[in-house]
Amino acid sequence: MNILIVTPHFFPENFRINDFAEEFQKRGHNISVLSAIPDYPEGKYYEGYGIFKKCKEIYNGIKIYRAPLIPRGSGSNVRLALNYFTFVLGSFFPSLFILKNKIDIIFVFGVSPITIGFPAIFIKKIKKIPICFWVLDLWPESVVSAGNLKSPILLKILNYFVKYIYKHSDKILVSSNGFIKSITEKGVSKNKIEFFPQWAEPIFKPVKPVKNFLKTTPGKNFKIMFAGNFGEAQDFPSILEAANNLKNENINWIFLGSGRKLEWVKLKIKEYGLENCVQLLGNHPIEKMPTFYASADALLLSLKNENIFSITIPAKLQSYLACGKPILAMINGESGKIIADANAGLVCPAGCPINLSENILKMTLMKDVELKNLGENARKYYEKNFERSYLLDKAENIFRLMKFTDE
Repeated sequence: MNILIVTPHFFPENFRINDFAEEFQKRGHNISVLSAIPDYPEGKYYEGYGIFKKCKEIYNGIKIYRAPLIPRGSGSNVRLALNYFTFVLGSFFPSLFILKNKIDIIFVFGVSPITIGFPAIFIKKIKKIPICFWVLDLWPESVVSAGNLKSPILLKILNYFVKYIYKHSDKILVSSNGFIKSITEKGVSKNKIEFFPQWAEPIFKPVKPVKNFLKTTPGKNFKIMFAGNFGEAQDFPSILEAANNLKNENINWIFLGSGRKLEWVKLKIKEYGLENCVQLLGNHPIEKMPTFYASADALLLSLKNENIFSITIPAKLQSYLACGKPILAMINGESGKIIADANAGLVCPAGCPINLSENILKMTLMKDVELKNLGENARKYYEKNFERSYLLDKAENIFRLMKFTDE
């Protein structure tokens, strides 16, 4: 099949769609990608990229067409809005070149913003081919919960956009069953929707820890690791309150990643006097993440106490489970239920730093065999429910059926 992937993020950025595209290319499909100039998460163009640099490139046999856009910068509401709008606008230029290619199906990697559906619909209408839209970030709910949308007029406009994009998608895949209600309420038939969760890239698996890989503060031997975006959704106020509650305990907090909340986190660490128990190690290549995880005693997952986040399953959860480490979660709904069902760690409600502190202390008192069992449970649950080959086979079958039906 000739598959066009439409996504705001692609290599060299680290997103699951990279693995998806590479695997389908290996399976003999012809993959092309309409994406943006890479700028995530630092908010500036990657070195070597620009408006007139690497507008088209080939990565592992995959043709990539880059749309010009305004970088997200510090991630302020204005810059994000400009970033989203200019990607949609800029996408129409490379689309003119893509239209010359043979395409059987369009696959939209539906992280924010949902407006990436517009260039996909533009190509669909001209080429008369189906769209499969994978919803990983539910709009407009996620924008409202993040505090980026407060105008009733803008909300009404965005709702119209969302309904339009769903209406023109031939198949909608959802990364969480919790998304289905919101989508059907927008006039979409349930028969058009199918549950399709995320998986972890093959590198995410249990590995042996490397001796002295992480330097910890003397007397702070229990290592809790957070990896990912530093944003509003991750509820860093509650995380750091828990860290403050436990700063005199045998606990070392290790934060990997960056994001718009990073400077606030740095200031709060100084305010609370957490310099001796919190480490900020920045971004690292995806290939190093399993080794980082192996060096931790527990992996931390948290999302704000908002309804949208209670029905969201962040991709990080699959990576944590796949690496077979105990999980400490401050989260509601779908993700918390998965961790509890897997018996892979300890869960408390979102926005409850006191409960998180209690669970952390409880885990520090566990024997090594108990922690090992939690990690093994995590890996077993992953293999049973999120196995990569099974999910990619499923996507391939969905595409073939869509192509056959369209013909």
